[in-house]
Amino acid sequence: MELLLSCESLTKSFGAHALFQGISMGLFEGERTGLIGPNGAGKSTFMKILAGQERCDSGKIVSRRGLRMGFVAQQDAFEEDETVESVLAGALAGDHIEERERLAQVSMMLGRMGFARRDQLASTLSGGWRKRLAIGRELIHKPDLLLLDEPTNHLDLEGIEWLEDLLADAPFAFVVVTHDRYFLENVTNRVVELNAAYPEGNFSTNGTYSQFLERREEFLTGQASLQASIAGKVRREIEWLHRGAKARTTKAKGRIEEAGRLIGELAELKARNAYGRTIEIDFAATQRQTRKLIAAKGIEKTLGGRTLFKNLSFVLSPGMKLGLLGPNGCGKTTLLRLMAGQLEPDRGEIKSAEGLRVVLFDQHRQQLDPNQSLREALSPRSEIVIFQDKPMHISSWAKKFLFRTEQLDLAVGQLSGGEQARILIAKLMLQPADLLILDEPTNDLDIPSLEVLEDSLEEFPGAVVLVTHDRHMLDRMCTQLLGLDGLGGAGLYADYLQWERARDVALELAKEAQRAARQQAKSSADKPKSSGKRLTWNEQREWEQMEAKVMAAEGEVEACHQAMTDPAVLADRNQLAECCDRMRAAQELVQKLYSRWEQLETKQR
Repeated sequence: MELLLSCESLTKSFGAHALFQGISMGLFEGERTGLIGPNGAGKSTFMKILAGQERCDSGKIVSRRGLRMGFVAQQDAFEEDETVESVLAGALAGDHIEERERLAQVSMMLGRMGFARRDQLASTLSGGWRKRLAIGRELIHKPDLLLLDEPTNHLDLEGIEWLEDLLADAPFAFVVVTHDRYFLENVTNRVVELNAAYPEGNFSTNGTYSQFLERREEFLTGQASLQASIAGKVRREIEWLHRGAKARTTKAKGRIEEAGRLIGELAELKARNAYGRTIEIDFAATQRQTRKLIAAKGIEKTLGGRTLFKNLSFVLSPGMKLGLLGPNGCGKTTLLRLMAGQLEPDRGEIKSAEGLRVVLFDQHRQQLDPNQSLREALSPRSEIVIFQDKPMHISSWAKKFLFRTEQLDLAVGQLSGGEQARILIAKLMLQPADLLILDEPTNDLDIPSLEVLEDSLEEFPGAVVLVTHDRHMLDRMCTQLLGLDGLGGAGLYADYLQWERARDVALELAKEAQRAARQQAKSSADKPKSSGKRLTWNEQREWEQMEAKVMAAEGEVEACHQAMTDPAVLADRNQLAECCDRMRAAQELVQKLYSRWEQLETKQR
């Protein structure tokens, strides 16, 4: 494999805090690298350095001559007046190609990314569709190496699977930063972890993520054994020194120097192994004995004239872990707000146990004040936090969530996404609850923190309702899944695979129904013609063009449906009304075309 890019002894610090030191690695053709590491390890900074958007303190990067590299950052930036089409066309502005070729490439990329409307403003797109557009903007250059920083964060499950398919067939090498464990397993053939726990500052293995876990466990076990072995040697050397060893002979001098070296090596090993710490999560429950916390019967909710779900019934009991699935805009957040008592259903009823205590994790983190200090966010009224009836100083409470004491006076807005997520978890832990409602709690959390969160939720005795795109968490933790299809339908499933199969079957049945309708309308085309009244010349031309017209009209119906699942459209009353009108007109046209097709077929028989 040809070397595309190599970095040698890269080091980067912010103030007195070192992100990483002495990182060396190469990136080769055909490699599909997953880059992981704990929050604060410097993954995003490392990617920016590779992309040339940030400078390292020391070290160097050497790339192959003529290397075409793309970079998809965590935050997607577009101009206010840019359309989907103009973003992609602008990406080709510096390329010396004919206008016709430019338009063809833009059209192909729009189709590949799944955009139905090329004139939609980029600023009105949802997070998931903004991410698709950002990826398309880099792919249109046909990169040799693509760097993607947390591309799955704002994608729904369908979007994540779309990205998996895109990367699985990619002709280019890529490096992807993600905490999605299924995604890593499905798309990578190499995993690199940035972590000061390793002697070289990183640990790299070829193979899948599961193979990486096995090899990392072997390495860390060996490192722990080495620490225990060196600790024993140091203990013996210290005992020898305490007996009054004198450095009068060359042998004694050498032993004293060796003892000093061992003590230093032990301190270094202890420091590295200490980097394995994770946050401690322990949700407080009220110990309520009621068997029915929430009972929903035949509930229905409509938004902007569109039914999100109808005739939906379920019961939440202590110990139940319910996962919500469905495309963006299908009504998951609306259903959460119904459970939390913030909304009322249009039909049906939803009853909560008397005095039910609900704790809500908001994916938009609106409970956080960006101007507030970390100290105030963790403990707004005093320097003491009461956790499980025991007082704890704010510094100790902060350390429980991996915050350093010097961070306490930083503004919340200056902290990373993962650090802000940890603040919200810390606030949740101080509130006794019967029901935890978690709306995308996994965004920005590193893999060790995700594993601790899963363990804590499994042990929580109350009920949990979870919306997440982390398929691993859904499968490991949830006792039941509730899938919403965005068209008013809903169903209960045992696991993610069962929901995925049901969704694929439903899509295939819908496509088969469309094919059957078209086939029925033109079935007589292969039958012998009778001597009845023949079509006129104009009718014959109309009949020949009918299939194409039907397919175009059905395409418009699908495009309208896709647009109506966009949260940005759902939030804009005018856009939503326009989409509904377009949908109704397209559906009526499909019916008229099928009816006319049947008339022409009948006349031909």
